[in-house]
Amino acid sequence: MATNPHAMPSDDTIVGSIDSTAASDEYVIADISADGAWLSMEADDAPTLPAWR
Repeated sequence: MATNPHAMPSDDTIVGSIDSTAASDEYVIADISADGAWLSMEADDAPTLPAWR
């Protein structure tokens, strides 16, 4: 049986959020089950949901 290289163990928790500051809005994706496992980009540059389909 082939395994899915994109599958995550059930104990991983990935979330996305907008982090707003006075200077900018950042879109953040993070694995909240692991320290330091996150990335961010300017919210205006983040792809929209229809673009992910």
